[in-house]
Amino acid sequence: MRLTHGLRLALGALLALLCAGQLAAQPVEDGYDLWLRYRPLASAVQTRLLPRATELVVAGDSPTMRIAAAELERGFSNMLGHPLPRATAIGRDGAILLGTPAGSPEIARLGLPLARLGPEGFLIRSMPVNGRTTTVIAANSDVGLLYGAFRLLREVETGAPTERLDIAEAPKVKLRLLNHWDNLDRTVERGYAGFSLWDWHKLPDYLDPRYTDYARANASIGINGTVLTNVNANADILTPAYLEKVKALAAVFRPYGIRVYLTARFSAPLEIGGLKTADPLDPAVRAWWKAKADEIYRVVPDFGGFLVKANSEGQPGPQDYKRSHADGANMLADAVKPHGGIVMWRAFVYAAENVEDRAKQAYSEFKPLDGTFRDNVVVQVKNGAIDFQPREPFHPLFGAMPKTPLMMEFQITKEYLGFATHLAYLGSAWEEVLKADTYAKGKGSTVAKVIDGRLHGYRMTGMAGVANIGTDRNWSGSHFDQANWYAFGRLAWDPELSSRTIAEEWARMTFSTDPKFVRPAVGMMMASHQAVVDYMTPLGLHHLMATGHHYGPGPWVGDLERPDWNPTYYHRADANGIGFDRTKTGSDAVAQYAPEVARSFADPNRIPEKDLLWFHHLPWDTKMASGRPLWDELVLRYGRGVGTVGEMRATWDGLRPYVDARRFDDVASFLAIQHKEAAWWRDASVAYFQSVSGRPLPEGAPPPPHDLEWYKALQFKYAPGHH
Repeated sequence: MRLTHGLRLALGALLALLCAGQLAAQPVEDGYDLWLRYRPLASAVQTRLLPRATELVVAGDSPTMRIAAAELERGFSNMLGHPLPRATAIGRDGAILLGTPAGSPEIARLGLPLARLGPEGFLIRSMPVNGRTTTVIAANSDVGLLYGAFRLLREVETGAPTERLDIAEAPKVKLRLLNHWDNLDRTVERGYAGFSLWDWHKLPDYLDPRYTDYARANASIGINGTVLTNVNANADILTPAYLEKVKALAAVFRPYGIRVYLTARFSAPLEIGGLKTADPLDPAVRAWWKAKADEIYRVVPDFGGFLVKANSEGQPGPQDYKRSHADGANMLADAVKPHGGIVMWRAFVYAAENVEDRAKQAYSEFKPLDGTFRDNVVVQVKNGAIDFQPREPFHPLFGAMPKTPLMMEFQITKEYLGFATHLAYLGSAWEEVLKADTYAKGKGSTVAKVIDGRLHGYRMTGMAGVANIGTDRNWSGSHFDQANWYAFGRLAWDPELSSRTIAEEWARMTFSTDPKFVRPAVGMMMASHQAVVDYMTPLGLHHLMATGHHYGPGPWVGDLERPDWNPTYYHRADANGIGFDRTKTGSDAVAQYAPEVARSFADPNRIPEKDLLWFHHLPWDTKMASGRPLWDELVLRYGRGVGTVGEMRATWDGLRPYVDARRFDDVASFLAIQHKEAAWWRDASVAYFQSVSGRPLPEGAPPPPHDLEWYKALQFKYAPGHH
């Protein structure tokens, strides 16, 4: 059939439109590449941003340097669209020179100020070398070079100007660790991204390529340690067969600057050692742990040490033998010290027979022990005194133990925040804690200064994050949960970074550098944590989640064996009011803070409203800052949270042109789930608290679509992480 000229023109125009649409479409992605996508840059952007990368000169050779060089080649080649050639010496303008003074006379001759950057810091500088325009990446160690390589690539990938680089950075915190709550059967406690990465059955003979990709992602954000096993520890991990498996993982991680750590079950001498006691002062027990440490270090010479959960939630510990936490920690510390190992002893403790306010227990047990721990012990403290609630005031131990190094424990996995389907960017929540002022040495004594050691002169500093990583293809269960992994690494490197800046970095690298995407996407992220707090636990309420799985609302639960397992223990709502009185007229938990902080928390007129019901039991008609009574404010805060999620959905719908179809649809689907479940949280909570208060809903607040009994009857026996 012959085509008329007009038909040929029409078909040509249609084909052009289809081709244009194809070119404009985003390539489909599944999230596996995380923030290390290195997508091609437009030619105009290349000319403006890249340091005219023409060749790569690597001054030295080691496994870590080879990884750093390969990362630079991979990143620049992908973003430029053509290979970045290697050269043995600088021969062209635009070279990138990578090396240490010890390994490169050329780097040494430059006289760069590297001494103050320590073993992990780096310097990136645009400067002439041998008369050629060069981008120098220099460090005192090979791992510093690796961090520097990732930093240069981040500058390019985020669209930062790179013509005149002069960056000098070193981590402010020494121990930057992920805590994997992974069990030997590959289940993950409070994990919502599939099973454990560690395939213990196939190790040590099969090394999944994801192990390397995991190490690469962690190195890109400066994480330098990983605790492989759950704090609810299994002693089998310390047996010879499993140590061989740990050795295989350590070999993968080592070139990326990552050391492995294990959780030590305190009763291991009984369970795998054949002893009749685990008393830390018993000579046979001490000898057993010393021998076990010697064995571990023979297998993994750079083993980092132990993380211990003891005498908490039924776990064994030194108090079983009427010994202190210091007795237990010091016994293990003595065992690993000859090898340079450390012990991280968790301060998350609460005992069944303890009738005092649960928020006070860690302080009560650990404060008297300040100064009694060995110098290779660090006490690991959760950000708040209860248990990773959507929002908590900072833990009273921060600033209270000047003679004992304290490290921060954040939860990256969202145990109490709607699991993987609810978007909750936690960088802003962590920044809130890190900026909190302990007043331990007067105004400006922030939690960040405790953690990085400046406030008390800690020799050992650390930050741990309970990992959200699993076998899901996108690693973390949802695309936006990757931002929390990323934000943890960045804040562990520098606890005073801005969470908004971190969110902008992540959004640019993970999705698009277009400001039309970045501004609304980051705005959505920055609003997300407050939204979750509003529709779950507004105004300082806490621990209102249903029993066992911590999924969904259960403020009515009050029949569990232990008082402090019940939401009713925490909100104490009755016909007269709501909230937990932690002032002098109640548990007096405020007394555990410095006087300046205590006075603020104890005064209902001075305390920030976000913490109000954490510290005060107040009448329903208490006047709030808005002018509304407390009851009305509470109900409207629940509604505000739901409304914010609706706004997030609308924002995301407008970002479709900037995101590939698969990831766009994934996020849109999860936001729809979050919107539905936020309304469920609001409706169930309002139905319950209205049944207690007997008050009418404020104007504009929708009534719950079901009665309270309907919400109470909901069951989720197979929710992830159900106990």
